[in-house]
Amino acid sequence: MSDIGRRGFLVRTGLALGAAVLAGAHARVSADQQAPQYRFKNWEDLRTQFPLSPQLIHLAAFFLASHPTPVREAIERHRAGLDADPIGYWVEHEEKQEAKVLQAAAEYLGGNPTDIALTDSTTMGLGLLYGGLKLGNEQEILTTTHDHYSTETALRLRAERTGAMVRQIHLYRSTNTVSREEIVDSLRKGITPMTRIVAVTWVHSSTGLKLPIHEMALAIQAINRSREERDRIIFCVDGVHALGVEDFRVSELGCDFLIAGTHKWMFGPRGTGLVWGHPKAWPIARATIPTFSGQAYELWMENKSSKDLPSSVHMTPGGFHSFEHRWALGEAFTFHQTIRKSKVTQRIYELNQQLKQGLAAMTHVTLHTPMSQDLSAGIVCFEVAGLAPRQVVEKLRQHNIVGSVTPYATKYVRLAPSLINSPKEIETTLEEIRTLRMA
Repeated sequence: MSDIGRRGFLVRTGLALGAAVLAGAHARVSADQQAPQYRFKNWEDLRTQFPLSPQLIHLAAFFLASHPTPVREAIERHRAGLDADPIGYWVEHEEKQEAKVLQAAAEYLGGNPTDIALTDSTTMGLGLLYGGLKLGNEQEILTTTHDHYSTETALRLRAERTGAMVRQIHLYRSTNTVSREEIVDSLRKGITPMTRIVAVTWVHSSTGLKLPIHEMALAIQAINRSREERDRIIFCVDGVHALGVEDFRVSELGCDFLIAGTHKWMFGPRGTGLVWGHPKAWPIARATIPTFSGQAYELWMENKSSKDLPSSVHMTPGGFHSFEHRWALGEAFTFHQTIRKSKVTQRIYELNQQLKQGLAAMTHVTLHTPMSQDLSAGIVCFEVAGLAPRQVVEKLRQHNIVGSVTPYATKYVRLAPSLINSPKEIETTLEEIRTLRMA
């Protein structure tokens, strides 16, 4: 939407005639006060970018992350502008800031801005996508027994509302014996002629297991070669615990949709997320919430169809958001790019391997996350003999170590080293776990 179109929209809806003509000077000044771009030096310096309590060892950042300095400053900059001149600042920045976020996300993912829809969380993205994907009367959604509440519930709600068929399969028997071949073979055997959608989670927050997504995609592609376009399997991946950990280009991953929140491993603003879709897959996604895209709105006011706009535009929910958070998301992608994705992956792998090897050597600990880096990422799950997972987490907290319990029927202790941690912190954590015994 052009500036004239945007401002015309404001005039026509009676929001602010003055703001439509000219955004406030204060708003423009606030936006122009850009903080210097972060330059990675070393891991110790990176840790200083986060206002985390130095008294704590933070091993649950994957759940809800602290904001690094560039993200935090961007949030405050946009908040100040919105508070000083809400309408003027919004008029001046909404379109260009969202475009910047989409461009930064596309550069990080290795895709195109028009292939990305912005959401407020992984859960929102899953609900929007699974609630709107087109299915024929005899077609089914295939998912697994290993997925999170949000995936399972989004699919259940879809089934209750539309009668869609949803079926679950096991991909592996045990994390102790699992292999990439077992997972791919289980998927291949689970697919039937009725399977239209395959919905999986890349990294399981229940065990820390990482699926071989690319190999699974290749297996699906092989099946699709003998299918008509209307029956082609659409491969959907919840990638929230891979985004910000794994070094990948989404265009080479092989899936049709990738859904993820960006306030976890990405260290993005709280209440942000995205859905990436392959251009060939987006047409089967139906929007369930109106978009506030300027282009869509302008076409609506002119009584014209917006069907030719990119599907990702329609799939970005409209309404007023926490704009200061959404507009600061680009800084999170830039922050990671400055460090380099490969370096991020290597660091997280090294810390997690240190933790897993230490736990595996303890006779009173049962490790439930595969040792192989091919089958694990940043989450480590385990049990301590004689202690409930909650007790372990509470005892660690008494020593200023922050962990969590897996929110599943079968519960484990869950620790997740990330970029904010150091080898020394991992060793301190291991020392405390070595002392844990049944009370």
